[in-house]
Amino acid sequence: MHSEFNLSDATWGEVKKQGRFDWAILPWGSTEPHNGHLPYGTDVICSSGIACKVAEGLSKAGIKAMALPGVPFGSQNPGQTGLPFCLHTRQETQMAILRDVVTSLKRQGIGRLLIINGHGGNSFKGMVRDLTVEDPSFLILASDWYTVLPREKYFEADIDEHAGEQETSVVMYLRPELVKMEYAGTGEYKPFAIEGLRKHVAWHPRDWSRVSVDTGIGNPAKATPEKGRRYVEDAVVLYVQMLREIIEKGDLYL
Repeated sequence: MHSEFNLSDATWGEVKKQGRFDWAILPWGSTEPHNGHLPYGTDVICSSGIACKVAEGLSKAGIKAMALPGVPFGSQNPGQTGLPFCLHTRQETQMAILRDVVTSLKRQGIGRLLIINGHGGNSFKGMVRDLTVEDPSFLILASDWYTVLPREKYFEADIDEHAGEQETSVVMYLRPELVKMEYAGTGEYKPFAIEGLRKHVAWHPRDWSRVSVDTGIGNPAKATPEKGRRYVEDAVVLYVQMLREIIEKGDLYL
């Protein structure tokens, strides 16, 4: 990925020559174990890789975008927080980070932000509502990259929530040198005993120490870099189309 689309790698000279930016793209993830075979930074690796490709795709359409450094702090479940180096950040911490990012962008004349989230424990709806009420002129979109396309079109596993076939395939594509399949567990998953919780009548955070033996949910055995490539490329097309349409139409509503 060319550095001019990735702020972590870009120089001031590269940023300055591009002039005014239409979009900032903020990858957000977590720091947590991902079975035995994926890195702790998996969520940021996936969201950052996709964000950079979206920025590159927009540039080909004449729209200037920058992928910001990924935020590695997410909300964790009980049973995860006791694992070594699994970092839990509270909702108010995440809101403070997001508010400061938005304030910085506004000060610089950048008025549109897409959050590409890679961690299932993160939820941005309430934060985005609050910030939009405070300043409706600043546009914030939030998206979970792993849900933008039907998973069954790309992957075979029925259960595939955490460090399974989907995430493993994407990391195999984006950063293959970081995948250590010799350490992979099977990702066996123990569901709730209560039918209403299984059917989502109500929600309760799962105790990860009771849900999963190897911290994964979903077997990564059938993961391939080709599956990851297909999913990422198709997701990038959707993101580019949406962000381009917002620029071209100038209004979110019919």
